[in-house]
Amino acid sequence: MQQTLIELLDARVSAALAAVGCEGAPAVIAPAGRPEFGDYQANGVMGAAKARKMNPRQLASEVLEKLDLAGIASKVEIAGPGFINITLAPEFLAALAHEAMADAKLGVPQPVSQRVVVDYSSPNLAKEMHVGHLRSTIIGDALARVLRFLGHEVIAQNHVGDWGTQFGMLTAYLIEAEQGGEATLALNDLEDFYRRAKQRFDADEAFATHSREYVVKLQGGDAQVNALWQKFLDVSLHHCEAVYEKLGVGLTRADVRGESAYNDDLPVVVADLKAKGLAVESEGAQVVFLEEFSNKEGEAQAYIVQKQDGGYLYATTDLAAVRYRAATLKADRALYVVDARQGLHFQQMFTVSRKAGYAPQGMQLEHVGFGVMLGEDGKPFKTRTGGTVKLAELLEEAEHRAFALVSEKNANMPESERRAIAAAVGIGAVKYADLSKNRNSDYVFSWDSMLAFEGNTAPYLQYAYTRIAGVFRRVEHFDAAAPIVLEEEAERQLALALVRFSEALHSVARETMPHFLCAYLYELSGQFMRFYEACPVLKSEGALRDSRLRLCRLTADTLKTGLGLLGIGVLEAM
Repeated sequence: MQQTLIELLDARVSAALAAVGCEGAPAVIAPAGRPEFGDYQANGVMGAAKARKMNPRQLASEVLEKLDLAGIASKVEIAGPGFINITLAPEFLAALAHEAMADAKLGVPQPVSQRVVVDYSSPNLAKEMHVGHLRSTIIGDALARVLRFLGHEVIAQNHVGDWGTQFGMLTAYLIEAEQGGEATLALNDLEDFYRRAKQRFDADEAFATHSREYVVKLQGGDAQVNALWQKFLDVSLHHCEAVYEKLGVGLTRADVRGESAYNDDLPVVVADLKAKGLAVESEGAQVVFLEEFSNKEGEAQAYIVQKQDGGYLYATTDLAAVRYRAATLKADRALYVVDARQGLHFQQMFTVSRKAGYAPQGMQLEHVGFGVMLGEDGKPFKTRTGGTVKLAELLEEAEHRAFALVSEKNANMPESERRAIAAAVGIGAVKYADLSKNRNSDYVFSWDSMLAFEGNTAPYLQYAYTRIAGVFRRVEHFDAAAPIVLEEEAERQLALALVRFSEALHSVARETMPHFLCAYLYELSGQFMRFYEACPVLKSEGALRDSRLRLCRLTADTLKTGLGLLGIGVLEAM
């Protein structure tokens, strides 16, 4: 099928609306809220009737006469003041399920391909990654995976912090460490390295002076200082890559394009903004005044692109990045997966980009914001001593806790197998606990909740897949090409849930909300359990057994694919 179910029904209902004189009226198709309302509901008749000043039920009756759902719906009826309820035919759903099993993309329609830049993770290379980088990293990775699955060309951009005054300080300290033969040892712990460098900077004026000199040399392209700076970046990126590997995130060195990459373009951007009359001098700084963001007194908001001392800000770097992504990468859409607290900055930066012509009107610029990870005390997540939680240590603890749970349930299993399961379950639990929440909200980090084998958790979904895998371990043979027959309502409901996979993925891509996919997978797992209880699989015989086994296989494939798009692995045994 070249359309999702909602797109198909929308086209048919819209055609019927046009046939009764409501050309252009939206069909407004949505999944029905309750089973007695059918599978989908067309709600657009209400608005069309209001526009035509006629009775909604009367208009719905006219639409029904023109509505062609032959071979698609088994029942179509008017409900309430003018809703149209649609129940899909079992034969139609069976055909879609059969198509999905024969397709590598499980029957998911591929939209018109776009080139999409996804800006995510973006750690500061002066320090090791901490829990504050988790949400950007895994939300961005999930979106990139879904967009690629839908056929879009995704260009990942890891906009790391690798420039600025602090790197002069760190380079100066690295030189001292090298002279003492302790450079490698010192860089093993980036947090400690940064802390000691900062202490020297604050306490020793001579060191601070050297640090500022190194900033000038670094910005001037001094070969020796640049080589030392690059060494520091290599070590920092190595720490990041270890975390990415543990998380199963696909970012590589090739995706890194940090602040330093735009350094040469910053004076060009400021000069261009001045030439276009957008940037003006204010108290020695270069500022773009945005009337769109005026305060209560009517004063335009100041967007500073160059400081009084001639220095640039990340506001300037972001403008240079837009120029690059539009002109060089030819992006149709750019997603910025960054903390929601940066919302105003991105609104202003997008506005300046449009005014300056850096982002053409056809290019979508979207801030994919997210809330804060909280501890169970409702405060920002910290260590017990109040310090920052290193992401690598958090992931190690996740595996440790998962290993304890797995060992408790499978004490006789070889340790290597328990370790492998613990890695998949522990890391999957951390990621899913985040991705299953509306990204706009803060959420409470709880080990007990995320590692539970009940409820909307990764272990529950992984176990659902494992249970289906267990079914096939007991099957010697079945006809993988047998027709799918949906005689029981539980079979029909499972088939309906399976073919809605495409709707979930298209919603994630359109709204940039990974929790839509999580909610879908959780509902699918629940629907499968209801089917499995109501419809014997292994105890059935012949064509019925083969049909039900095919539904099991498609459910397993959908769970594996869906979890994989979230960056979470499945297990054949747990």
